[in-house]
Amino acid sequence: MVVENANIKDVTLLTELRLEYLKEDHGKLSKSDIEIIRRDLPDYFKKNLNQNIFCYLIREKEEIAACAFLLVVEKPMSPAFITGRTGTVLNVYTKPQYRHKGYAKGIMNKLLSDAEEKNLSVVELKSTENGYHLYQSVGFADEVSKYHSMKWYNQ
Repeated sequence: MVVENANIKDVTLLTELRLEYLKEDHGKLSKSDIEIIRRDLPDYFKKNLNQNIFCYLIREKEEIAACAFLLVVEKPMSPAFITGRTGTVLNVYTKPQYRHKGYAKGIMNKLLSDAEEKNLSVVELKSTENGYHLYQSVGFADEVSKYHSMKWYNQ
């Protein structure tokens, strides 16, 4: 199993993988959302790929079988992230026909190895029930905090 970093030639494939992941995670997407993602996401990847978004891939022949994204952000330092550099795992996805071959675990091991090299203080993710044991097996732990996780949405 070879885990590779995506490059600029993979932008179209990364966009389609993101859409596949979102459809599976969120259910049916609106035509409008799909159009916006197809139109704008390639530009995002072109500007940010291997700068602050790192995409890990496993291929079966020429087809991408599995992927995961690592978003790196630098924040003002705190004891919770002493280097100020943090990571968020996004879009861990294996196409259905390639599941149960260890691809997601292989990608996560490479991603976390790179996180150490990038001097990230912490890497976080949100897990579905299906992925929970995988993430535990590579070292993630549940976070208990005195803080409430909250969001503001621009409507």
